[in-house]
Amino acid sequence: MDKIVKAVPLNDFRIDILTSSGISGIFDVKPYLGGSAFKELADESYFRLVRPAHNGIMWPHEQDFSSDTIVWDIQNAQQDAPLEAQEPARR
Repeated sequence: MDKIVKAVPLNDFRIDILTSSGISGIFDVKPYLGGSAFKELADESYFRLVRPAHNGIMWPHEQDFSSDTIVWDIQNAQQDAPLEAQEPARR
């Protein structure tokens, strides 16, 4: 199981993630904000208290995401991105 080693909160309820195996990307929390367990994360100042914990990420009141969920979301977001966004610009 991958371990989240870096979780930096960004604007728009996204988190810059790095795992122990080198996977990196942006984890978008917005799709989860509607669930009652994650409602408190809609407060931006509270959202910014995220930290790596227990292989995943966690907030002070114990809301959490596993590394499996995060890695799956990051990899699927990269696959769903338009080709232009995935490839570096060529000159």
